[in-house]
Amino acid sequence: MFESAIKTLPLLHRGKVRDIYGVGDAHMLIVTTDRLSAFDVVLPDPIPGKGEVLTELSNFWFQRLGGIVPNHLADIPLADVLPDPAERAPLEGRAIVVRKLRALPVEAVARGYLIGSGWNDYRATGAICGVHLPTGLELAAQLPTPIFTPATKAAVGEHDENIDFSQAEALLGGELATRIRDTTLALYREAASHALSRGIIIADTKFEFGLDDADTLVLIDEALTPDSSRFWPADSYQAGSSPPSFDKQFVRDYLETLDWDKRAPGPRLPAEVIEKTAEKYREALRRLTQ
Repeated sequence: MFESAIKTLPLLHRGKVRDIYGVGDAHMLIVTTDRLSAFDVVLPDPIPGKGEVLTELSNFWFQRLGGIVPNHLADIPLADVLPDPAERAPLEGRAIVVRKLRALPVEAVARGYLIGSGWNDYRATGAICGVHLPTGLELAAQLPTPIFTPATKAAVGEHDENIDFSQAEALLGGELATRIRDTTLALYREAASHALSRGIIIADTKFEFGLDDADTLVLIDEALTPDSSRFWPADSYQAGSSPPSFDKQFVRDYLETLDWDKRAPGPRLPAEVIEKTAEKYREALRRLTQ
């Protein structure tokens, strides 16, 4: 499914991966499509089954991590929102009903390893988002302790921008920024421990949060999926080189071989890249949840 089309609910927003519909005043329906974004550009080719994998894996983490922070899931069956079986059928396994919350304007990133934009920043400045790190670290090295590195949320087609903690405080207020930092690191540590027991290293991950009417911090969007995280096989991990992965890094690596300026429109993906990416996503789900 590249794009959903629900006639009985108002479309509120179409993001890089998710389509969001209104359900009354207090709830929304989130449909996770098979769209794939890389370098913040939505690619023209969907990854078959990707939406179901992301939904199942997010729901697994929402349940497992509920003792750290509440999440946006509402206890409302899909059939209550979409009573027509024909309209509901294509959305089974990829649509959830959630509470409507005030989304916060910062992506909460936890990093346990030195890779991606963090590696680029470290080589240039010796720090990531203002967090100074020891000298001499290698690519993909494990950090002495996980760090919180926030980023601004970009619109579709724009690039997220890493910011330091003081900038996050300016956007959110000091107390809320601290709450988000502490919650992000607690989520990361718990998830990384579970994943490692299943043979997967979570190198980094990003969360999104919202507030309810009581200003309670709530985990929203997705959680610890191959779209929002870097998953590495623990048995072949070695610092000094970019490890193989169970996430969309495989697609990023392919795109880096092309003469593409990382602006829309994105290039088409070969069939073998699409198939291999779908396989990696399914493998991450199997390892983490079974």
